[in-house]
Amino acid sequence: MRNHFCRAVAILIAALAVFVVPAATSARLIGEPAAPVRLSEPLAAQLFSVPAPVRLQRIEAPVPAWRVTASGVLLGYVGSTYEIGRSVGYSGHPIDMLVAIDTEGRIAGAELMRHSEPILTLGLSHDDIAAFVSGFVGYDLLTGHRRSDASGPDIISRATVTSGVIRDSILRTARTIALGYGVVDGGGIDRTTFSPRDWPGLVADGALAHRRFTLDDARAALPGANPEIPPGDKPFIEFWAGIADAPMIGQNLLGMAAFNREIATEAPGEILLFVASTGLYSHRGSDWRKTGVFDRLTLVQGTERLQFSENSFTRVDKLAIDAAPGLREMSLFRLPTDHFDPTEPFYLELSVTRDAADGSEMHTVVALDYTLPSALVLAPPPKPVPLWEESWERRKLTIIGVVTMLGFLTLILFFQEAFVTRPRLWRWGRTAFLTLTLVWLGFGVNGQLSVVQVMAFLHSMLNGFHWETFLIEPVIFILWSFVALGLLFWGRGVYCGWLCPFGALQELSNLVAQKLRVPQLKIPFAVHERLWVIKYSAFVGLIAVSLYSMNEALVLAEVEPFKTAISMRMLRAWPFVLYVVVIIIAGLFVERFYCRYLCALGAGLAIPAKLKIFDWLNRRPQCGRECRLCEQKCTVGAIDPLGRINPNECVLCLRCQVIHSDPNTCIVLKRRQRAGAPQ
Repeated sequence: MRNHFCRAVAILIAALAVFVVPAATSARLIGEPAAPVRLSEPLAAQLFSVPAPVRLQRIEAPVPAWRVTASGVLLGYVGSTYEIGRSVGYSGHPIDMLVAIDTEGRIAGAELMRHSEPILTLGLSHDDIAAFVSGFVGYDLLTGHRRSDASGPDIISRATVTSGVIRDSILRTARTIALGYGVVDGGGIDRTTFSPRDWPGLVADGALAHRRFTLDDARAALPGANPEIPPGDKPFIEFWAGIADAPMIGQNLLGMAAFNREIATEAPGEILLFVASTGLYSHRGSDWRKTGVFDRLTLVQGTERLQFSENSFTRVDKLAIDAAPGLREMSLFRLPTDHFDPTEPFYLELSVTRDAADGSEMHTVVALDYTLPSALVLAPPPKPVPLWEESWERRKLTIIGVVTMLGFLTLILFFQEAFVTRPRLWRWGRTAFLTLTLVWLGFGVNGQLSVVQVMAFLHSMLNGFHWETFLIEPVIFILWSFVALGLLFWGRGVYCGWLCPFGALQELSNLVAQKLRVPQLKIPFAVHERLWVIKYSAFVGLIAVSLYSMNEALVLAEVEPFKTAISMRMLRAWPFVLYVVVIIIAGLFVERFYCRYLCALGAGLAIPAKLKIFDWLNRRPQCGRECRLCEQKCTVGAIDPLGRINPNECVLCLRCQVIHSDPNTCIVLKRRQRAGAPQ
């Protein structure tokens, strides 16, 4: 037995050496941007599909881009997604593309320049991603469609998140360039007109609204305040506000660089509101640091009242405009336009509270009316639909199927006593569920979770978290959400034992092997326990390497066979396929061989599962002392010789619970039956 085991380990190491080394070499061919992308005249001609020569003119305002002409005729503009929008891919590292916009508001060309996406682990090439990028040629920013009436190229199978990030970056950059240079209008706001203005000039034009509330005004509005408000004409609060999306306002206030940065990172349908104040009273206050809500300031338009939150707030420390007054606080708030029209009049309501002498609270409101100057108002363009919403709408039936499947699993686990007391129901029910997990969830809708997603999540937390990136793939998002909650209730087994397609493949193939009388190897518990170190070391190693180089970590993540076996259905180069075959063959002799000793994802799930609240697996004092049947039958060897269940290794197959409640199998129950003792 020992010779067989050593031979299997040697085969695994050889298979890893065959494909990991070449993959690591090829991964270095695509690096993250180390310097700004430069546009050459031949590449510009290629982007606009015209013969050379063309002429380039670098323009920094209002958006950094290149102006491209041929024979004195303007062809359009070219911009970098990273320079304009700081586009970051699924790997957590920059991804850079050049996007060309023609004078009719269409994407004339798009070129992938550099990226660090985990395409090698998905069996994709650089050319696959480049082809997806070039598929946006012809996209019409005015209508939101291509000339062929399609909304863009098809999402790349097995790289949906990367595809979504690329799509978002290209369309956002294209929109920023088109708005900045007047190719398309800007949602009702003039985003092209700019001329230098000082602070008094903006106030005189009505671009900045102004309200002064003096100490005398405060004394009259809050008589008997404690402490007493001193008299005088100095400002109790003096504040200004304006829509910062218009370059005439925002660029003058913030300067070109800061203005472009804020506009480029605006989500679709957002508007920037600038608010500044001076005086004794603060428009922000301090409670927002605890509550996350700016309760002093409310925007009112008709019947709509918008409260400002911490997530929509950016603190401004310095202005670029001349002749600005001495300001105590400056803020930028991002406002959704689904319930707010920036081109229509609105007012800001500033709530002022003071304690009264009798201990009660006094309250008054200071209002600031604002109307965007008519010179800065244009007709609104069509609003783009967020990519993640399109993805969820497109996959409604799949989402319903996944949620239904998770609902059935929840019922099984919550009412497991009724399930395990019927061995035949448990056996056929579990086999059917695992078959559904493998065939539909795995092969059908690609619902295989991976340690790559754990690394991507950690990097996103470190580099700036965006929910939209993870919402793009609804099946994966729903599964991770369910697994995260399940870790608190049941531990890692809720995924590993029921929802992992590769785990299902191993268990079902071993079930067939047992039916064919393939001998099952029993690994001594002392060896078995020490082999657990492999998967935990693999998980910690992958996380550590990812902090140094995400590229290298993604190559090493090929220790997972999930992509080859499930996502790509074995349609891959022979070293990858050989590795999967070796693991499956090993699993014919040692049930769930990969889950037991090699699965980095399972190790990663076991760590937070330490927070598990409930323990619904029943045991008896006699377990491990008088009877060790559960230990021998455990799918992954999670029961030690003393009868204790290790929650870090348990996959929640419920086999031990079936034995525990079966009077024809459990030795303790058999003895009670013979003695006539109560069950």
